[in-house]
Amino acid sequence: METPVPGRAETRLQAKILTRLRDAGPQSRIQLSEHFEVSRTTIGAELGRLAALHLVEEIGPAASRGGRRSTVIDLAGRVRFVGVAVGATSVSTAVTDGRLGVLAFERAECDIRQGPEPVLELAMEQSRRLLLKLGVDRPVGVGVGVPGPVDFSRGIPVSPPIMPGWDGYPVRDVLGGQFDCPVVLDNDVNVMALGEQHAGAASTAENFLFVKVGTGIGCGIVAKGELYRGMDGCAGDIGHIPVADSGEICTCGNTGCLEASFGGEALARDALAAARSGRSPLLGELLERDGTLTAAQVGEAVAAGDATSVQMVRDGGRRLGEVLAGLVSFFNPSLIVLGGGLTLLGHVLLAEIRGAIYRRSLPLATRNLPITMSDLGPQAGVIGAARLVSEEVYRFPR
Repeated sequence: METPVPGRAETRLQAKILTRLRDAGPQSRIQLSEHFEVSRTTIGAELGRLAALHLVEEIGPAASRGGRRSTVIDLAGRVRFVGVAVGATSVSTAVTDGRLGVLAFERAECDIRQGPEPVLELAMEQSRRLLLKLGVDRPVGVGVGVPGPVDFSRGIPVSPPIMPGWDGYPVRDVLGGQFDCPVVLDNDVNVMALGEQHAGAASTAENFLFVKVGTGIGCGIVAKGELYRGMDGCAGDIGHIPVADSGEICTCGNTGCLEASFGGEALARDALAAARSGRSPLLGELLERDGTLTAAQVGEAVAAGDATSVQMVRDGGRRLGEVLAGLVSFFNPSLIVLGGGLTLLGHVLLAEIRGAIYRRSLPLATRNLPITMSDLGPQAGVIGAARLVSEEVYRFPR
């Protein structure tokens, strides 16, 4: 006999209770009653329904406050979400509990240019493997992030520059049919911002920017605690902001985009040119050793003190910092978090980005502005994807 799969919130108060338990942890009935300013009878009725939906459970008595002890409530132990983070060169999947704690995680190299079918098949294989390992019949929901613009309401990618064959592909419906549960699709940097907000460096920030520096460059915008997607879902696409000293052709078809001068592919391109021209003997040696050059080899050369590689990273960091300085002047965030594969380039990159922002922005906007690396690394995307779908399950109305 299959274990019953938890349902979904049916009222606004139920949704608020679930979100409170997700973000604040176990609560007593009295705490919930006081927090939402409703009677204990009302809380009791809603908790009873949530228990019938297999979404919450009692975990024991609360600490005594005099009189009859209240009961502590937590999200049900059988609530499981799947978070999938599809990148340009990898697919990561995690299964989380109801509070988005990662229970199992798997990552594999994968080229997104293969097209949606093989990439999503890999994601589904990872998900099934992790669910089986944990003894879960079916998840409550699946969240997915992909590295391109997304029509959030329809669950499809829209003209993604680095994702050939994905335009209009019904990602949400395909995965929903496979797992028989709610599926939510969003841009990868948005879900990474949600992950960092939930469990990372931005957990106490209401207004922050999450900047992903990888194969592409994007920015997740959180304002007053809420993710801002823009009118058509493409807010934060800063990789296609033009930079002054670049004439490189971008995958979007324009020239001079930030991403074309300092994304992962751009850095690999410039490293290859430096190796072949003899400007960097060390990169030449790495090319001969590995047969190719990527940002990882550039990082290796930077760590070894290669002057050409250090200068490439500094130039890219300066360009990115100058774009971010404009965003700081416009948005006035309280925090900037940097994530993505190129952050492995380390202090050289971070120092150049910070320097450009502090030079180009007004002192008032930067005097209390931390600029830091992600706390979560590669798990930011899967935690954020799980957070994304939890908000679908834990919300009302739909």
